[in-house]
Amino acid sequence: MAGFRSIAAVGASIEALLNAAFAASQPTSDGEATTATLVRTDDFDDLENVASVNRPALTILLYRIDFNKTTRAGWSAAGSVDGRAHLPLDLHFLLTAWATNATDEHRILGRAMQVLEETGALSGPLLHPDGDWLPDETVQLYLEDMATDDLMRTFDSLTIDFRLSVPYIARVVVVSSEGTPVPDVLTFVRGAAPMVSAAPAAPVSP
Repeated sequence: MAGFRSIAAVGASIEALLNAAFAASQPTSDGEATTATLVRTDDFDDLENVASVNRPALTILLYRIDFNKTTRAGWSAAGSVDGRAHLPLDLHFLLTAWATNATDEHRILGRAMQVLEETGALSGPLLHPDGDWLPDETVQLYLEDMATDDLMRTFDSLTIDFRLSVPYIARVVVVSSEGTPVPDVLTFVRGAAPMVSAAPAAPVSP
């Protein structure tokens, strides 16, 4: 399974996927190049002038990481067999469009949602190699069902006013340890006396 770098690798995979889609079909009305870029909350400190983002752009913010409640028990059981720790995660991303007018922002989000819906999952060459993925690993992409109040509360913790954004989930990202050998199971029968081999008979003198 994927290693600890897989969290960063998923973000890089989404960034690369969207940049390839924008290059193939620019969403803005004047055809100006749109860039998808990963950001941190610190990058919003400059209010409207987001650090390192030149408009038109789509920012990708990983704002929450949670364990996957559905698969956690199953992966714990797998760990007891292979001696590795497995942590299944859901990565919550917020996609925000930045442009000089509302129409272009809507078009940027529309293009991003079109591509993510069409792709549906990251696998094979779509997964950034830093994640140490297995050949058959897949990360699903879902439009998150998030209430407007919850979305607005997310912006309350940032230094910018609310902006039109779209929440997405990447699941399931299984972060696995390198593993430790599983000890052999020893069995014994209670009360059984150990077998003692008989000592060889002393030679008889003639």
